[in-house]
Amino acid sequence: MPRRPPPPTCAICGADIPPNARACPECGADERTGWREQDPTDGLDLPDQESTAEAYARFLRTQDSYHGRRGAKRLFWWGIAIAVVIVFLALTLFRKL
Repeated sequence: MPRRPPPPTCAICGADIPPNARACPECGADERTGWREQDPTDGLDLPDQESTAEAYARFLRTQDSYHGRRGAKRLFWWGIAIAVVIVFLALTLFRKL
């Protein structure tokens, strides 16, 4: 079976492919492992990729709310610990009187 010429750009990674290449120089895709004229995900209804800045901003929002709740719990337990120490000290001092 004669070898098909490669497409001008790799459908997997988008790199330019030389005319006589046997595989993509960037990702290694070839005729056997997935060299296609189209990206295999073209027919899927995938959401648009968000930019790195948008993804990072969304990540920070989730982290802020998570740490905010966690901080309130931590403050509550620190308050309980301090109250227990105060009660213990008060009982110790009153016992000596």
